[in-house]
Amino acid sequence: MKEKRKTDDKKMSREEYLYHNTEMLLKKYRDVVWSIEVSAIQAQANFELEMDCKLEEYLKMSYATSADFSGTQIQEQMRILEKNKKMLKIIESAVNVLKESPKLGEIYYWLLYYTYLSKKVFQSVYDIIDGIYRESGVYISRKTYFKYRKDAINKLSSSM
Repeated sequence: MKEKRKTDDKKMSREEYLYHNTEMLLKKYRDVVWSIEVSAIQAQANFELEMDCKLEEYLKMSYATSADFSGTQIQEQMRILEKNKKMLKIIESAVNVLKESPKLGEIYYWLLYYTYLSKKVFQSVYDIIDGIYRESGVYISRKTYFKYRKDAINKLSSSM
């Protein structure tokens, strides 16, 4: 007779859940920034093709005449762009607040910045550690990098 295997259906704690969600959000940050930039360019190009004038000119004319965009595709594209930009601002604000933390705040900031937020994607942990050293004057080991990264994400998740 086969013995029934006990499955470990351990639920993820709130802290683990927040950590993993915050880490996933940080990992997607560069992709979201790129997507917003591409979407804005596409929206402007589509608008100019459709309306045969520059978006800025049209918005100035529309503002002067109190034109209403509600219910239009233009309004929906703008709403989505604004929503995505606000999400990025929330992340950036939380990371900036983390920088002001009296205990390791600046190191956490640079660690998160170089790991997830900078336009340049670093090829190794050692490149990130060098960046942290250049910015803060504090050298951390590879092992400390991973410990601090987890601590920084936990601290960030509790402030968002």
